[in-house]
Amino acid sequence: MDILHRVGVKTPTPQKVYDALTTVEGLAGWWTDDTKGSGDVGGVLEFRFLPGGFDMEVVDLRPPERVVWRVVDGPEEWMGTTVDWDLRQAGDYTIVLFRHQGWREPVEFMHHCSTKWASYLLSLKSLVETGAGAPSPRDVPISDWH
Repeated sequence: MDILHRVGVKTPTPQKVYDALTTVEGLAGWWTDDTKGSGDVGGVLEFRFLPGGFDMEVVDLRPPERVVWRVVDGPEEWMGTTVDWDLRQAGDYTIVLFRHQGWREPVEFMHHCSTKWASYLLSLKSLVETGAGAPSPRDVPISDWH
């Protein structure tokens, strides 16, 4: 079971999107203010939210085309899953193909996470296009899981 999304970010090259996925400053600008760690291969990125958080090991980087994380700490449903970002240029847009893959079953939490990933992808788009994203805690709450 995988969560899949596609979004176009208006930018002349994928580099700004890649930087927003691989630097602590970039990640804090669209996903959560509380981001720490290393975006280098083998490094661990720590993301904290009001109800908890996630630790992601960076397992693959191909500048500026691909970023892959493996979940090494977080909710049970996320353990063993990977988050993949593929970037390619198409005219004026960098196309972001997003996959959160390896879910064991489509539990209700997966539905929630799919919606939240979509909102955060729009935050990433806004950060790159306008300079301001909507990271946690300024994101759109969608339920008691935030």
